[in-house]
Amino acid sequence: MTLIPVAPAEITRTSSQELAVSGSWTAHGIGQIETQLEALSASFGSTMVIDASRIEAFDTTGAWVMEKLRRRLFCDSIVIEIIYLQPDFAKLLEVVGQEVSRQAGTGKQAASEPPTRLTSLGLGAAAAFEQGMALLGFVGECTLTLGRCLARPSCLRWRPILYNIRSAGFDALPIVGILALLLGIVVAYQGADQLRQYGANIFVADLVGLSMLREFAPLITAIIVAGRSGSAYAAQIGTMAVTEEIDAMRTIGIAPLELLVLPKIFAMIIVLPLLTVFADVLGVLGGMLMARAQLAVSYAEFLDRFVKTVSVTAYLIGIGKAPVFAVIIVTIGCFQGFRTHGGPDSVGRQTTRSVVQSIFLVIVADALFSVAFSALDL
Repeated sequence: MTLIPVAPAEITRTSSQELAVSGSWTAHGIGQIETQLEALSASFGSTMVIDASRIEAFDTTGAWVMEKLRRRLFCDSIVIEIIYLQPDFAKLLEVVGQEVSRQAGTGKQAASEPPTRLTSLGLGAAAAFEQGMALLGFVGECTLTLGRCLARPSCLRWRPILYNIRSAGFDALPIVGILALLLGIVVAYQGADQLRQYGANIFVADLVGLSMLREFAPLITAIIVAGRSGSAYAAQIGTMAVTEEIDAMRTIGIAPLELLVLPKIFAMIIVLPLLTVFADVLGVLGGMLMARAQLAVSYAEFLDRFVKTVSVTAYLIGIGKAPVFAVIIVTIGCFQGFRTHGGPDSVGRQTTRSVVQSIFLVIVADALFSVAFSALDL
């Protein structure tokens, strides 16, 4: 096969007001054009004409060099006119010129002064609104997928559900138990001095029982699970998004929400109430130990007072919060995982956001529960 020789691109100065360009203005023919550009003198009149009639070939590389010729060698006061350029070449040059102008404008904007506080506030509000709408859409998609799976129970994937029960529930027992025990000890220790002053030592059972069962046990359990399991969900799905495994699942006909989200929701709804019960027991046990050590309240006296003052309603209120917290943790973790894009740094960023947002929404939900229960006199 015989290669057709490519005529190199050339720039010739025919007069003080005219340049002639010729040859192949392509990636293969551009050759030493850079040297010719630098060698040109910038002392031109107010008008410059570029004769492009002898250009044999033209591509985006040649168009970019032509734009460089127009922009860098001449000041803004010179009127530049390119004549005799073929129509197809002229269209390509126009497109490249628009792109160069856009990038130049973006660079100038980036190099300009930083945005004002009001602008930053507006951009932050717009980003928060966009993320809220995206979260609402994600919740809607999960609801539709859940409805389809409940209509056809055969679609439920039991192995992932059981795996998530073990990883989010059984494996979390040590950390939940230790922190609940320490929290019960702290609550009893902080109340011991005040109760001792009034001779109300026995009321430590009321303090520990009501605070742990209604508020502290479900809240601390949800926070621990959000930091432990919620972050793991975001990191897992985010890594799959970066490595394009989620796109591969869609290609072979597997619904990502059905495989990655619903098993986690079902498992967490089962696991979190059980972990809350476990935290209730360990928290009350920690309060009993501290009551015996600081207030000389025996275990029998503590349990007798505990049974009389702590009602089943208080216990069920704490357990009832757990499924709501579970849905919040899984939804936020999976949502931030699906929003991962780019490289590994995006995985860490979305994982951090999932933990912060999960804990924030769990505390907000707990506050709303407190307001609602107060209004209902519970």
